Amino acid sequence: MKEYEREILLERIGKEGATVGAEIPDRIDVQGQELDLQEFVFEIKRRDTVPAGERERVETAKKNLRRERLQRKQRIADADISFEEGEDIARAIIGIDRALNALESLGTTTDIEGEQQRKEAMDQKRWMNFLKKALGDDDGPRIGGR
Repeated sequence: MKEYEREILLERIGKEGATVGAEIPDRIDVQGQELDLQEFVFEIKRRDTVPAGERERVETAKKNLRRERLQRKQRIADADISFEEGEDIARAIIGIDRALNALESLGTTTDIEGEQQRKEAMDQKRWMNFLKKALGDDDGPRIGGR
């Protein structure tokens, strides 16, 4: 592979939106073990939260996927491989990134409406505190001699 081709592949896997439209690989060899990656991710994502018994399994999978991603990236950067082989590796890395993104988002689902209500409540509380101080109704020293 030529150096500029290597740089193109490394840039592709480093792009922020590289996973948009990418598919999670059906099966992938991760740290020497075959993993039905797509099935694993979809099985875990079907649940609203990760049960306590599954958390360790998910964390181990994420750690192994990160390690596998790094090794594959190093292979593109350092190994004497063809551009086609590099493209296959880059595609797999992007699939791993997609799986990692899906697994990372577990348990961090945001209740947008609840969060908005909490923000509004805090804003209202701050406003009321401001009004109390400005009007001298805060049991502190009175402004303007009232």
